[in-house]
Amino acid sequence: MPINKISAALPFWLSLVLIPIAVIAAVYGGWAIALLPLCTWFLFSFLDFLLGLNLQNNDPQTDVKDLFWYRAITLIWVPLQLITIFGIMAYVTTAWHLGLVAQWALFAGLGILSGTIGINYSHELMHQKPKLERWLGDILLGSVLYGHFRSEHLLVHHRYVGTPRDPVTARYGESFYRFFPRVLWQCLNSAFTAEKAMLARKKLPWHHKSNPFWRFWALEIGFAVLAWAIAGWWGVFLFATQAFWAVFQLELVNYVEHYALTRKHLGDGKYEHVKPHHSWNAAHKASNWLLINLQRHSDHHYKPDRRFPLLQTYSDADAPQLPFGYPVMTMAALVPPIWRRVMHPRVKGWRATYYPEITDWGPYKSASNPLPK
Repeated sequence: MPINKISAALPFWLSLVLIPIAVIAAVYGGWAIALLPLCTWFLFSFLDFLLGLNLQNNDPQTDVKDLFWYRAITLIWVPLQLITIFGIMAYVTTAWHLGLVAQWALFAGLGILSGTIGINYSHELMHQKPKLERWLGDILLGSVLYGHFRSEHLLVHHRYVGTPRDPVTARYGESFYRFFPRVLWQCLNSAFTAEKAMLARKKLPWHHKSNPFWRFWALEIGFAVLAWAIAGWWGVFLFATQAFWAVFQLELVNYVEHYALTRKHLGDGKYEHVKPHHSWNAAHKASNWLLINLQRHSDHHYKPDRRFPLLQTYSDADAPQLPFGYPVMTMAALVPPIWRRVMHPRVKGWRATYYPEITDWGPYKSASNPLPK
């Protein structure tokens, strides 16, 4: 079936189902608030079990004009997410049919929507050349108070993935509960430092108007002011609640994507080029629909400018495979003993397969290892 057919793109539009579910949760409260995490984590895990893997690849040379129905979902999501978050805020804080705790739980659930879908779509948009798409990506990140993720991801993560200079590459034996607070600070610092260094190469100060951090801060403050205008400081708190849980979702996925996978140090502070085996790959069909092929992460790092419908999946021989899709793996990451039991044998197998000559992995283990920068 041609890739430009609506029917071919339709499964990726399943994310839109989360919006009416969020509305139902806001109207009814109670058990309905649990629908958002149940649908994203558990329903798609069950669908993965039923539908299995998708090992087919679209032609990576497909013209962008044939991807309209794929691109459209990432473009229309931006206004839909903003209307959902702020519309529900205006509704629940004036109707008062939900108590304060229920409102907090509802906005924590909305963070799953803006994190699982919103930040993921911003990731797709930030990698594209058209300014409109990059701006829309910035707007989505501003709505979760994480604008600097764009700078960190493009200037730091893609350049240094699998090395000690990448905060987002989780170290072997590092639990998510150590990883999360570490990356919150290190990613902000590395993103700002990267932008400052770019300006310095142009002989410009960090506070020059071309620093994108001014845009990030303006968007974040603007959204916080909008929340305050709708529901005062309580609205700001609810807005920050959904932002926190959105970022929690993002970093939970980041933890899974590169856990303990490292590039070989070649000496003189240089590392081998990024290859498909430096990211965990997952070909699970339903969760790739939900996450617009984010789980084909091996190819994303190998070819970062590929749009999501053209990302390729890899066999066991070319990239390490996760045993389950991201929904199951992120839940496992929240329970360190389970995570270690599932992943450590795979990491050891990966090391033996790709780097049998390395016998001492100690220098690759921690964020403060002695490898040259």
